Amino acid sequence: MLAKLHTYSLFGIDARRVDAEVDISPASLPRTTIVGMADSAVKESIHRIERALVNSGYTRPVDRIVINLSPADFPKEAPSFDLPIALGILAASGQLASEKFDDYAAVGELALDGSTRSVRGTLSMALQAKADGRKGLVVPVVNVTEAAVVDGIEIIPIGSLAEAVGFFTGHLDIEPAPFSWEQAVASHAGYGVDYADVKGQESAKRAVTVAAAGRHHLLMIGSPGTGKTLLAQRLATILPDLVPEESLETTRIWSATGRLNGGESLVLTRPFRNPHHTISEAGLVGGGSTPAPGEISLAHHGVLFLDELPEFSRSTLEVLRQPLEDQRVTISRAIGSVTFPANLMLVAAMNPCPCGFRGDPKRHCSCNPIQVEKYLTRISGPLLDRIDIHIEVPPVPFRELSNDKQGTDSRTIREKVIEARGIQKKRFDNDPLAFNGRMTPRQIRKFCRLESAAESLLKTAMEEMGLSARAHDKILRVSRTIADLDRSDAITQNHISEAINYRTLDRTYWRS
Repeated sequence: MLAKLHTYSLFGIDARRVDAEVDISPASLPRTTIVGMADSAVKESIHRIERALVNSGYTRPVDRIVINLSPADFPKEAPSFDLPIALGILAASGQLASEKFDDYAAVGELALDGSTRSVRGTLSMALQAKADGRKGLVVPVVNVTEAAVVDGIEIIPIGSLAEAVGFFTGHLDIEPAPFSWEQAVASHAGYGVDYADVKGQESAKRAVTVAAAGRHHLLMIGSPGTGKTLLAQRLATILPDLVPEESLETTRIWSATGRLNGGESLVLTRPFRNPHHTISEAGLVGGGSTPAPGEISLAHHGVLFLDELPEFSRSTLEVLRQPLEDQRVTISRAIGSVTFPANLMLVAAMNPCPCGFRGDPKRHCSCNPIQVEKYLTRISGPLLDRIDIHIEVPPVPFRELSNDKQGTDSRTIREKVIEARGIQKKRFDNDPLAFNGRMTPRQIRKFCRLESAAESLLKTAMEEMGLSARAHDKILRVSRTIADLDRSDAITQNHISEAINYRTLDRTYWRS
């Protein structure tokens, strides 16, 4: 007897429809075979499924069982096929009859006692089930909150194989899981950090404000202990809240990698990712035989912080260049190509020299100029070309550390950032990917017209400080953002002067 159930498999962060076909026929030697490009984890699941059937009170057929996961042109992995296969075996052996198999798809891992366990990517699966015209999707109860985000499809939570059988036979009435965006937003805990926690460093906070307002990538240079990491960790707190579309995109990535916390329905705060400098290329941009997202995709709509930037492998850093330009990552394999989103802010930090104390008034630097130059050249010019703002973060004086005066808090900075982004939104005709930090040369010529005094200052800087042509465009982009923060249509001499100060690594005297 033949039975067919609908289910889904992840490929990247997208879900693809899979039909689980189960055929049971008498044979002299009972044997179970799984075909359809199933990986070893899926093939091993048959032993788990058989024990789950028996321990749930059902009979394991002592016949030849052939399970086909169709289509067979892409690999199937992960244990999400346990539930549909188990239901298919029951249906093909005559222990289960249902008219709901065409209307509902099912996903879920089974424990040996028949209870359900969490699977990755149920949000993407729910979205695809809706696109396929399914009435609903049966999921493990632990995954119901993320799948229920999708409107227009019934999400049925089940805690065991027996409950799934009861639902499909109609003997058990299970209500679809509800979802409320307002309730989810009200229940999320927020960030738990604030720029008010950072003593001193008001000039660095100003640079962070400019970076956040114009979506400029940022590099902080300073001795150990000056607060670079504290500044980076709080950057997400001054960015605008995630809108529903951004939250859904980010949640799909986190769901596909199994990083959502139990009971969490959506990613409602902007991600902050801080990978160690020993990370591999695949870990940073994504990869694997079946491609999976990397750190830059996990930071989608958030912040990617690379501490100790020169300590990262040169080849690892180089793979960042194209994603920063295109805001996406494309990984090609023999089985096909996968594209992951990577719309993020890059924040990096580094020491001024190998020992870390160059320019520190209190501690002696033991590095010679050759060592310093070699250290700085670990970061390629093309990568630096994608970072608009370079700032020095000096040590904080004791008087600022010891006083009780609170510095600028995140709420104050955030209000300025949101206002400046509103100006850019009008400037770029509501394009969600357009910011001052990503202006094209044509847009720079159109929107970055300088007053005469500002133009003279920029010319002097180019000639006397040895600034490059690419630094010229970056100064204009940053000065446009500074003018927006000042609610100024014109770019003045003060705006240009501040923007020039944010080009530390372009100053020839800084390297000397």
